[in-house]
Amino acid sequence: MCTLLISAALPLTALSQQKAKRDTARRDTSKNQNLQEVVVSASRTAESILKSPVSIENVSGLYFRKSASPSFFDALENVKGVQLLTPSLGFKIINTRGFANTTNVRFTQLVDGIDNQAPHIGAPIGNAMGPSDLDIDRVEIIPGTASALYGLNAINGLANIITKNPFTSTGVTLQQKTGVNHISDPNSPAKLFSESSFLIAEKLSDRFAFKLNGTYTKGYDWIANNHTDLNGSANTGVGISGGINNPGYDPVNGYGNESSDRRTITLGGKQYSVARTGYDEKDVTDYNIQNIKADVGLYYKFSPKTTISYTYRFADLDNVYQRANRFALKDYILQQHAVEVKNDIFQARAFVTSENTGKSYNLRSAAENQDRNFKTDDKWYADYTSAYNSSIAVPGTTTIQALNQARQTADAGRYQPGTAAFASKLKELADVNNWDIGSALRVKDDLFHVEGQVDITKAFGAGFKQKTGLELLAGADFQTYIIQPDGNYFINPAPGKTFDTFTYGKTGGFVQAGKNLFNGLLRLTATLRADKNDYFKIRYNPRFTAVITPGTGQSIRFSYQSGSRFPSIFEAFSNVNSGGVKRVGGLKVMSNGIFENAYLRSSIDRFQAAVKNDFNAGMTTNAAIEKEKGLLIKNYYSYVTPEHINSFEMGYKGLFLNRNLRIDADFYYNKYNNFIAQVEMNVPNTAKPDSIPYYLNNKNLQSRYRLYTNSRSVIYNYGGSFGASYFFLNKYTIGGNVSYAKLSRTENSDGFEDGFNTPEWLTNVSFGGEHVVSNLSFNVTYKHQSSYYWQSFLVNGNVKAYGNVDAQVNYDFLQSKLNAKLGATNILNKFYYSYLGGPSIGGLYYLTLTYHL
Repeated sequence: MCTLLISAALPLTALSQQKAKRDTARRDTSKNQNLQEVVVSASRTAESILKSPVSIENVSGLYFRKSASPSFFDALENVKGVQLLTPSLGFKIINTRGFANTTNVRFTQLVDGIDNQAPHIGAPIGNAMGPSDLDIDRVEIIPGTASALYGLNAINGLANIITKNPFTSTGVTLQQKTGVNHISDPNSPAKLFSESSFLIAEKLSDRFAFKLNGTYTKGYDWIANNHTDLNGSANTGVGISGGINNPGYDPVNGYGNESSDRRTITLGGKQYSVARTGYDEKDVTDYNIQNIKADVGLYYKFSPKTTISYTYRFADLDNVYQRANRFALKDYILQQHAVEVKNDIFQARAFVTSENTGKSYNLRSAAENQDRNFKTDDKWYADYTSAYNSSIAVPGTTTIQALNQARQTADAGRYQPGTAAFASKLKELADVNNWDIGSALRVKDDLFHVEGQVDITKAFGAGFKQKTGLELLAGADFQTYIIQPDGNYFINPAPGKTFDTFTYGKTGGFVQAGKNLFNGLLRLTATLRADKNDYFKIRYNPRFTAVITPGTGQSIRFSYQSGSRFPSIFEAFSNVNSGGVKRVGGLKVMSNGIFENAYLRSSIDRFQAAVKNDFNAGMTTNAAIEKEKGLLIKNYYSYVTPEHINSFEMGYKGLFLNRNLRIDADFYYNKYNNFIAQVEMNVPNTAKPDSIPYYLNNKNLQSRYRLYTNSRSVIYNYGGSFGASYFFLNKYTIGGNVSYAKLSRTENSDGFEDGFNTPEWLTNVSFGGEHVVSNLSFNVTYKHQSSYYWQSFLVNGNVKAYGNVDAQVNYDFLQSKLNAKLGATNILNKFYYSYLGGPSIGGLYYLTLTYHL
């Protein structure tokens, strides 16, 4: 109210002058930012974006304010070259240049240069522990390998989320988002969404400043309820196609009816593949989201150029998360403590991230063990067989009717969703930390990291660069995971130390040299990085770059670099009992002896199907086994080794028409060796060669494994992107970008999971205006994603193409202290899947009020 009175008391001419100054400043910002943009992530030192030796997207705070997306993280979906996966309303995953998955261990996500990953996953849970919208200065995205400078996971790309400086951005800001989703959703009535945030930043003196952030999010998650039958061909040999009448029915988002929950049984002289009934995902999880995150930063300047800072981040998550299976995160806690000292010559930082999965649980294990607690598999299949025989004996009963009656009889008395008994058993299973009999996820671990970097050129003094023309940079880091074994997810592989804490770490460093030639026309840089992991030999990764700047506002760039990725702790040390399948890490200390004695599960599946078909054609089981045993393939994969990439890139940036038109294009070509993925294989419980086919035809006579290993093939992918934006009439911006990604590789042998999981084409087009009428601004964005093939252990198949329209209008009140933004994503409410196995995503309609005190 005071603000209104003061404004009213000002002369009209003063108000007009203030508005004119603000509008001029906004126009200048929109127009000049292209030349003034400085990035730090491309070379680990400040440089003009036009001089960047690799592709980099500098996404400013202005871009996020203009975006129709409800958050800055959602808005990254429209950035050139970025693919966004949506496993949950509260959990998004960004990726670039292929091989996407919901646990993106090939893409590094930093906040102010500090790794934001959840330790046991080896990747971040979206922006769960990241900053709020109010604290974003900019986001720098490198769409392509950055391993030569950052090591570890950055072979697909890197995002560095850079927050505001409390010495220069002060004040109190409050924000309230209120929205609604699930409009016209067949799985749910409309639901409210709410997110409340605050930022307090204050410079208490020239030496000391602090900031405090907090965000509370509450809503109802997108629902995964895809009933497409993943086992549709299981009984086509006996004339039954896929769908609800298929006795081996396995819907995408139904759990407890997967391969480990099926048996081949003989009914009426024929063999059928029959699955337990299982439950829908919506039966075994609560889709209510409640996420809390907060952070505090303390900053002290020893001198104008030297600052020490301490940052604490906290997150408490309740939402759905996805790896190979989907999980309900409950009371999942992430914490991070970080200390940094930096000036213009050196910087050093150390941080520790702690993770406690709380009361989280595995949705698949919850469903299948809910069924098994009602009735064991042996008892259920016996009842099913008996009921079928009784039903088919009734004159006029068809096979389908008898099969359905058999299921109803065998399921009589099972736990029913919505009942107290069902809820009680679900809660009980969620506290049993063994996925063969329960569903609990109980992981506690830490990630400790320390690194330092020095600008050698500045350390030697100004005369060094004048004499040599060289710019030298060096850095080193040490990182280790501290794992507390829980007995199910992780165990200590050392004999007799199953539950003792153990570590998994690496040490690395880099040196970089750069030089300008021909009066700055050409800039060359060379980088060499070395990394040593506890379990692998030292790995060297170079980077060579050249940037040509033929004139003001233009640059052409070329780069070659290699990168390595050591297995994440889950890929290295997992020890999970999961529905009769043991998921084991690929290190020899974890999987010794399995690779040597196993057969590929894909060949076993073909062998068993052939035996079943021969039996149904009148052959005896033993004769069919002898006939088809040649289909069995002995495992030829081995223990996991580091993944490696060689990458070539070229690109162009240009500013035209008085700096109003911006163009950016790039092309890349990648070659992968030792691509890390999972392979399923089974070990027969016999060493007698003649008996092995008989054991592999019986699920009870073999041990089933899923192991991490490396592709034997060399894998190639290539692509490129083009983006352009045009600022005109001092207030409007029209822009767009298109990205292309293609997998090209040699034919691979049986048993390897590919998972390129990337659409060939991603297209974004936007049109917006700032203060087009008084304080009114708007933006409209159209995004189109082509169809693509999704491959994972949960589901394989084609993701349909989709196109969405997002839009927002906003208005500044109270001399721009209050902004009201009315917006919608997927405004036409056309439900779509961003990947298979995930939720169906509809429109989100929201109002955001942001007030600056």
